[in-house]
Amino acid sequence: MTDAAANSSSQDIAGPTYRILLAISCCHLLNDLMQSLLAALYPMLKAEFALQFWQIGLLTFFFQLTASILQPVVGIVTDKRPFAWSLPIGMAATMCGLGLLAAAPRYGLLIAGAGLIGVGSSIFHPEASRVARAASGGRFGLAQSVFQVGGNMGSATGPLLAAFVVVPFGRGSVAWFALVALAAMLILIQVSRWHRRDRAAARRRPAAATTRLPPRRVAFAVAVLVLLIFSKFVYMASMSSYYTFFLIDRFGLSVQEAQQMLFLFLAAVALGTVIGGPVGDRIGRRSVIWVSILGVLPFTLMLPFANLFWTGALSAVIGVALASAFPAIVVFGQELLPGRVGMVAGLFFGAAFGVGGIAAAALGILADRVGIQTVFEVCALLPVLGLTTVFLPSRRELSE
Repeated sequence: MTDAAANSSSQDIAGPTYRILLAISCCHLLNDLMQSLLAALYPMLKAEFALQFWQIGLLTFFFQLTASILQPVVGIVTDKRPFAWSLPIGMAATMCGLGLLAAAPRYGLLIAGAGLIGVGSSIFHPEASRVARAASGGRFGLAQSVFQVGGNMGSATGPLLAAFVVVPFGRGSVAWFALVALAAMLILIQVSRWHRRDRAAARRRPAAATTRLPPRRVAFAVAVLVLLIFSKFVYMASMSSYYTFFLIDRFGLSVQEAQQMLFLFLAAVALGTVIGGPVGDRIGRRSVIWVSILGVLPFTLMLPFANLFWTGALSAVIGVALASAFPAIVVFGQELLPGRVGMVAGLFFGAAFGVGGIAAAALGILADRVGIQTVFEVCALLPVLGLTTVFLPSRRELSE
């Protein structure tokens, strides 16, 4: 029996298993928090090892290579050969990576540490998404939202902890976060035990129906979803990396004031992540994607020319709307490819991570050439790609 069949059939028996959803969301928070420490270390590493900027870039490259490209590979492997203990093993890789970053005596080991953190992330996201679906009780969008909001909170919290812990106490303080990884491993051991029991019970239930869409139609729909991920995460990269610079340049804000505006946007992103999944369960994921991507276009077009008050208000609306799309996109992909829950999660999370990293670098080069204002005017057009949602199969086609 496929994973989708096993998971789907188990959903007909009971509602969501909230303790598992909360546990996996908490571990997502801890995972993404630890990931964010790498960038916080860059100034220290540059000074301590006398690194050039290309060497800093190489650290990011190895982290993103392992964290994005490996994710769909891990998903494909675990779809075919499920391994219940992959979650704590992935977290152990992150813990080892943190240890290397904290104590490495030479640059080569720093690269190994960055790569190990990426490996941990590649193992965590596909399998954790599979667990969230298994614990959803049929409310797949809700489960993805709960899972993903943990990652949003971790990404937002990481830089704050870095400012209050890593910066004052130095590179060695990163080793303290190995205790965070250890706590996450203990939680994930319990989650893995639950998932192993759930899989065993699900195999004894009748298989659920699968989609009958032609393979070419499915492949085209997945390509559309990847394009929508591109539009969303390139715009998100412009906001997360350059929004503060835009505010300082346009309105003369202080760094502190600009950071407060960025926090408003990130809080809106977290809210949108919570909203998107449950709404998709009720009205259909295609409808959520329509509204989230294309519907945000008027607001992105206005933002580069608005005054300070409306810039804050528009950024909040944009954050809520855009973030609501991703849980719907992930679940839509899993419905298109039943039995490949891990592969879909790995592909989409990996694409999101890779696109975000590449876009941040490319937009920085563009900003150096044409100015930060022009970058935001160009990125404002990205939601136009939401028109491609028309090519996605309807709810009725998926259920046939």
